[in-house]
Amino acid sequence: MQKLCSSSLWPVYGLDALRQLEHHLQSGSPRPLMQLAGLAAAQLALAIAPHAQRIWVAAGPGNNGGDGLEAALQLHQWGKQVLVSWMGSTAHTSPDVLLAWQRASAAGVALQSAVPEAWAKNMNDQDLCIDALLGLGANRALGPEMQACVQAIQKFPGQVLALDGPTGLNLENGQWMGSSDAQTVAVRADHTLTFIAAKPGLFMGHGRDACGHIWLDDLGHRANDSDVPPQAWLNAAYAPPVKSHASHKGSHGDVAVIGGEPMALRGMGMTGAAVLAATAALHAGAGRVILSLLSGQAIDHAPPDLMQRDWQRLDLEQLHVVCGCGGGEAIRARMPEVLQRSAQLALDADGLNAVADDPGLQNLLRQRAELKPTVITPHPLEAARLLKTSTAQVQSNRLQAAQNLATLFHCTVVLKGSGSVIAATGQTSRINTSGNGRLATGGTGDVLAGLVGARMAQGLGPFEAACCAVAQHGQLANNWPAELPLTASAMAQHLR
Repeated sequence: MQKLCSSSLWPVYGLDALRQLEHHLQSGSPRPLMQLAGLAAAQLALAIAPHAQRIWVAAGPGNNGGDGLEAALQLHQWGKQVLVSWMGSTAHTSPDVLLAWQRASAAGVALQSAVPEAWAKNMNDQDLCIDALLGLGANRALGPEMQACVQAIQKFPGQVLALDGPTGLNLENGQWMGSSDAQTVAVRADHTLTFIAAKPGLFMGHGRDACGHIWLDDLGHRANDSDVPPQAWLNAAYAPPVKSHASHKGSHGDVAVIGGEPMALRGMGMTGAAVLAATAALHAGAGRVILSLLSGQAIDHAPPDLMQRDWQRLDLEQLHVVCGCGGGEAIRARMPEVLQRSAQLALDADGLNAVADDPGLQNLLRQRAELKPTVITPHPLEAARLLKTSTAQVQSNRLQAAQNLATLFHCTVVLKGSGSVIAATGQTSRINTSGNGRLATGGTGDVLAGLVGARMAQGLGPFEAACCAVAQHGQLANNWPAELPLTASAMAQHLR
């Protein structure tokens, strides 16, 4: 068993692949996997709540509930007071779950069907609840009985350990099950123990908030023992490129940032977004950074380290271009040249919106392909516009949406959000695990775009540059002092 952290480069498997792995393991194991999972859960329970005297196991009717019954059996045999609320029926259950129920019952584990309201009054913050209601494959809204049990777990005074994943969370995509208000009846665990392999929903969407500390027990699975490929990998921490003593400013690439709609166009100037992206590229170590505002005019408040130049005077064929930040409507007229001429391109924000609205620009983006590397960095709404679908559809399968964009436009994609996804044709996607809610502030996406541009300028390929930038961007937020506000401008200046 091991704890999965934000620096883990770990394979992630979807439902179908996990079913194959489970079948492979069960056929080669001398002991039922449910018993192994229950033992692992009991061991972790003692580790995280060593002083617990009372342990409540909320067990669902399926295999997840069977894991909970096996955990209850072990804890009971180790001298703990254990009560199981089992929502199943011996007449309507699988042979493995029935065996787990029989073993627990024969050992004297207290079993009942109701939520233990009277018993729960004697529990305190040293005690433990094990959420074994629903696991892998659950994706429907919770019924009334399940909702009542989850609400009781929400009020539990001690720690909560979820098995496989917190009840109410879709382990495929990290979204709440059922309607948008399902969050009111979802478990927020302090710890989550997942079995066999990591699941994508634990690291995306609401999974980042619902799971607490994530632990993995592989139940004997070894990556080399199976030919089932992972759906994705967790994105590991990357060290920023180091400048050698013999290098000079020309050794680390030239980045041009094109964006910043002027106030005069629509009465809503957005030059700050372009300045943020350029500042990020500068502090991330690009050799030279050129700020090219769409007004064609220089501004006085830009950092003095930045060069400012009219976009028409840019030698795009020699530049790593970051385009779209604060571009507004003004960026549309520039897009054909940017797409056709830029040596390398990081396309963000209004640059993406312009492409989404124009089939001609979409064709130009596809034509760049491998000869002119491109990274696009959409948030879910921008991704939905590009894919001609809804934000909800994008969020329901973020891995697939990112891969669809990569295939459609022949580029590297950073689908931003909780658990940003990095995808490219011919690559196994990455799910980023660094970062936190403090990034939900205006301008942090512009900082990321500038950082991607800098990493490409420093010689990284588009996929590697995107992985590196996203990991570093999130880690900076993780390391930010709690007493200091996290703003995009401050973040850009703390890059390296």
